[in-house]
Amino acid sequence: MKLHGYYRSSTSYRLRIALELKGIGYEYVPVNLLISEQKGEAFTSRNPFGSVPLLEADGKDRVQSMAQIEWLDEAYPDKPLLPKDVDDRYVARELAYAIATELHAPLNLPVLKYLKDPLGHSQDEIDTWYRHWLARTLDPVEARLAQLGTGDFLFDRPGFFEVVLLPQVYNARRFAFDFADKPHIERIEKACLALPEFQRAHPDAQPDNPENQ
Repeated sequence: MKLHGYYRSSTSYRLRIALELKGIGYEYVPVNLLISEQKGEAFTSRNPFGSVPLLEADGKDRVQSMAQIEWLDEAYPDKPLLPKDVDDRYVARELAYAIATELHAPLNLPVLKYLKDPLGHSQDEIDTWYRHWLARTLDPVEARLAQLGTGDFLFDRPGFFEVVLLPQVYNARRFAFDFADKPHIERIEKACLALPEFQRAHPDAQPDNPENQ
């Protein structure tokens, strides 16, 4: 199995966490988003979306991180990311898809580049944009976690929700988002980052992180 991704891409980070939590070995193949390597013909001939991650598995190229994660859970049922109970599975999807559908699109790298050039916004204005959309979704996510009375994880161990949450929190901290009023999210983040699976999946540990070269 090969994961074609970028160290700081939230979607690539999601898939790394999912693979680590399920104990599935993989080869990591860096794709440099800063030079638009994912838009080149060699890549788009395999993934017409021109996005990462691309997962080579069972002789097929699979794309779109949320579909990849659910496929992994069905194809490799050991160490499931989604709980057995149907209502619990709903809650995990409710929170994970809130982040994946409401935040990824307005905060994705092509959008941020478009805001800067050709629209001409300053980096401060772009940072304000980023934090606005983060609050719009993370505020209700935090409120939902409070309603559910969550502990270190959404359920008894990290799974589908944490796979999606942690990369978004990582990106939010890069843009100086204030988590002071989000104790549930911070508690889950801290508990996850203490685990070796999350440490191995972290952007800091990836070979294409410039600090590791």
